[in-house]
Amino acid sequence: MTSPSSTDKHPNSTYPLRLQKFLARAGVASRRGSESLMTAGRVTVNGVVVTELGSKVDPSCDIVAVDGKVVSIDDTPTYLMLNKPTGVLTTMDDPYNRPTVASLVADADQPALFPIGRLDKDTSGLLLFTTDGDLAYQAMHPKFELYKTYQVKVEGKLSPATLKILAEGVQLEDGITAPAEIAYDGEVLTLGIREGRNRQVRRMCEAVGHPVVKLHRSHYGPLSLDALPEGSWRHLSEDEVHDLKAAVN
Repeated sequence: MTSPSSTDKHPNSTYPLRLQKFLARAGVASRRGSESLMTAGRVTVNGVVVTELGSKVDPSCDIVAVDGKVVSIDDTPTYLMLNKPTGVLTTMDDPYNRPTVASLVADADQPALFPIGRLDKDTSGLLLFTTDGDLAYQAMHPKFELYKTYQVKVEGKLSPATLKILAEGVQLEDGITAPAEIAYDGEVLTLGIREGRNRQVRRMCEAVGHPVVKLHRSHYGPLSLDALPEGSWRHLSEDEVHDLKAAVN
């Protein structure tokens, strides 16, 4: 068993792995539930009871057991798509018991799942989940230039001059935005961005004087929601996984 360290660098930091994260990926319990198992003295590593939450294990050589039963990680990655409704937090666990996306994909029975990126509570649309840390890291990193496309309704009508600013770059407090792909039919603005700044679309629209009324993500890179009902999820097809990996590479 390896010694504790401060944090995992990013989702694809697989070896060594925090013990509670290992247990979650093995499908034993949620991350928080796994911590409870550890503090209760029900988890052993190489035959030794481990209660320290900072402890790490190497799944390639350490033997982890819960109540005497050896557990292991299924290395076959899982990929899901959710049509997230508004009013739901993008987190797998909320200490205040607010509605979360975890409840919407619970039927998948995958405690190891985590969302790729996030949508704020008031934004609906396409949200991906995976157990594939490498792909998640690439998909979320701006250097891979994976476009996310949003359907936006704003207050007022957008002028050609305003559309030009949105397309070429909007000055925000954390710097000017990268060029965006836009289309506008007089009612709905279709906005494609490759960055992932906090509340970026909302801040871009506010900066040009047109606060967002409704925000929906329709595409993530090459993937589209198509006819997936709001609040529903499905597994990605092999072709979709291939297309997503090709997009980030």
